[in-house]
Formats: sequence, C-alpha cells, structure tokens
Amino acid sequence: MPYNRRRGQVFLYSDADIAAIMAAAKETIAQPLRAATYRTLIGLLASPGLRIGEAIKLDRDDIDWTQGVLHIRESKFGKSRLVPLQDSTTNALREYDRLRERLMPRPKDPAFFVSLTGKRLINACVHPVFKALVCTAGVGLDAPHRPRLHELRHTFAVRTLLHWYRTEDNVQARIPSLSTYMGHREPACTYWYLSAAPELLALAAARRDGVRKAARS
Repeated sequence: MPYNRRRGQVFLYSDADIAAIMAAAKETIAQPLRAATYRTLIGLLASPGLRIGEAIKLDRDDIDWTQGVLHIRESKFGKSRLVPLQDSTTNALREYDRLRERLMPRPKDPAFFVSLTGKRLINACVHPVFKALVCTAGVGLDAPHRPRLHELRHTFAVRTLLHWYRTEDNVQARIPSLSTYMGHREPACTYWYLSAAPELLALAAARRDGVRKAARS
C-alpha cells in the first residue's frame, strides 16, 4: 500500500513562553548549578535552534569565546558545522561557564553542560525535566499536544523564515544558508518549515502568486 508521510502539528513557542520556561527553571529547581544548567540549555536551544543532541554533546573547547561561535562536531548525518551566536547568547553561555567553574571546578567530563555528578547531560534526563518546567510555566495549556523540546528548533526556523518574508528578502536565495546553519542534509529539508505555521504558509503563497502575476504581465 502506498504511504505518504504526514507531519504532525507543530507547537510554536512565543517569546513569553520561552521566558516563562526559563524562569521556571530558575525558580523551581533548588540546586543553583542544576537550575542554571537547564535555564541556559533551554535558552541555547531556542536562540540558534540547535538539536538537543548537539547541545549536550558540546564540550568546553567547542566554544570560541572571542568570535562567539560554536563548533558542532559530527552531528546528524555525520556533519560538522560552525554556528555563530548572538552576543546575548554568548554572554549567557559565559555566565553559566563561570558559575559551573565555581560550583563544579573538577567535572568528570569535558562537557559544557554537566549534571550534579559532574558528567554530561543525557537525553533521558533532559526531556522529563523540560516537560515538568513546561507544566509549571503553564505553556501550551490549550495546545493539541504538550509542547515538545524539539519544537524550540522548529520555532527558530519558522521565526527566521517569517522575518525574511516580512522584510521581503529573497527567501529562495537564503534558504541554503539557513539549511547549513541548522545542519540540514539539504535545503529541501528546510522547506518543510514553510508548512509549520499558517502565517508563514500564507506569506509563501502570496509571494508565489505575486511572482506568477509579475511573470504574466
């Protein structure tokens, strides 16, 4: 039987949603280092749209503090890439680095994000904590499904594309750069995000119709 894969509905976080989840980490996790770890991790996932596996795989040496660049090593499909950061993101990482150095001066792993045992964070622990923080923050109460961690990455991609459409950038010309930044195998993977938000799909359709009308005139 033929099978056409269907994408599930994506939850897109607002700025207020992300701020509330990060605040919940700070306010509800009693241990200072653990609270800072999750607060900074969530901010990093939301800002440059990293995969969770890429974030927890980061080592301290993977951050170029001078240039504000992350070195993502052998991620999905075995690809490595450089990810430039906004200054605010670099500053937040630096603040966490100083706190971890003070509270965990001799970690057991070279990981940037560490648990209270001094070892690298693992997926099996991160996801339950994130779900608990989402519930505490009251995010997505009316959503068809509970907001998921990976949807922070979706949110980054959709926001980037929305910005380009609203500012009338050449989206087709810029899609390859976004694809490279996010570590997609090919630009076709990035185009899926066009259907992730009704507003984005409408803007893309309007741009397409405008091009067609111009070609006919």
